[in-house]
Amino acid sequence: MKNFLVHNESTKKDMCSDIGINTVEDLFKQIPQSVRMKELNLPNALSELETQKRVKGLANMNVADYANFMGGGIYNKFVPACISQVASRFEFNTAYTPYQPEISQGTLQVMYEFQTMICRLTGMDIANATVYDAGTACAEAILMACRISKKYKVCVLNSLNPEYKEIIKTYTYSQSIVVDWVDDIPDGTAEYACVLVQTPDYYGEILDIKPVNCLLVVCCDISTLSLLTPPAEYGADIVVGDIQTLGIPMNFGGPTAGFMACKEKFMRQLPGRLAGRTTDKDGKQAFCLTIQTREQHIKREKATSNICSNQALVGLCATLYLSVMGEQGFKQASYLSTKNAHNLSEKLAAKGIKTLNKNFFNEFTIEVEDADKFLSKLKENKILGGIKLNNKNILVTTTEMNSTEEIDNYIACI
Repeated sequence: MKNFLVHNESTKKDMCSDIGINTVEDLFKQIPQSVRMKELNLPNALSELETQKRVKGLANMNVADYANFMGGGIYNKFVPACISQVASRFEFNTAYTPYQPEISQGTLQVMYEFQTMICRLTGMDIANATVYDAGTACAEAILMACRISKKYKVCVLNSLNPEYKEIIKTYTYSQSIVVDWVDDIPDGTAEYACVLVQTPDYYGEILDIKPVNCLLVVCCDISTLSLLTPPAEYGADIVVGDIQTLGIPMNFGGPTAGFMACKEKFMRQLPGRLAGRTTDKDGKQAFCLTIQTREQHIKREKATSNICSNQALVGLCATLYLSVMGEQGFKQASYLSTKNAHNLSEKLAAKGIKTLNKNFFNEFTIEVEDADKFLSKLKENKILGGIKLNNKNILVTTTEMNSTEEIDNYIACI
């Protein structure tokens, strides 16, 4: 904002005259007074010194030393210190689309490497360079399946993350797509454009996905693919998810970014941006945007997605994370997350608390007598014990960040 200059009264008057109004207030006269804010009621202005003291005082109200056993889509994962150092370099200050490849080779190469890593993890042929988040990726995958199949009815399992479900409802309503919400994949699926499943699902269960007679969309936590079977091996046509677990701090719930990967034959229906590798006129390796299906490049009615986030900086962090951790480090972090979850589940069982899952990775659902009382007691001991699902069920999550001591304290406090 250092180059921003506020308009003076003379400039404002000239601008109003040019568009045929008398005052700025005339721009809003069609909005009824009954729904308009009377005044902002802002406090008195503070000096820079006073503002710093005020912000520090607010920051000191934060409590950051709680043991965290919450998940449900946002996870407390280890983030190597070098990621923020590299990602904060001035070369990456902007996440705008690199339309000019001759000056954007670094950004384009990061996008290409990110896509390659996603393909290796999912087993799919092609991946895009991110969308907004996993919920948006799920909705975009449904729209993509409808364009491919020319069918406008889809099947979605109820065990999908509730936030993703709300996004799907918004997208499909505007496109007049019928959504059947089911508990299990039905036997007959030929009438659908796709079946969308999440595994591990929102409740932590690793699903045994049977074959379908339509496109199969799989939503997954990308970190689980370091140990679990890649979706391509059990018939997925489109794979989506979030990359928050790849070196992205929780940050009060954002920003995150979603990924989408698919079979090669569907790539022209894949929303978002795709970076490709080629050679320049001198025969040297070069990177560029390819398969331009955004409305900036082709007719709007033929665009696969008119609203598609760049999220390049988040994708950069994910690429750095996978590069720094390496294959063995990535697997080790997932192994520790899973080990901690099963350790906690076994110790809860010894205390008479039942785990409802048959197969789980690092999240599981437990059954207690009173969820509010259970979680409140843990919170009194500086433990965030999980996400309340209902009066008796709680979603509990562990990552590599949960120590044996934290798990023992969890058990001791219930």
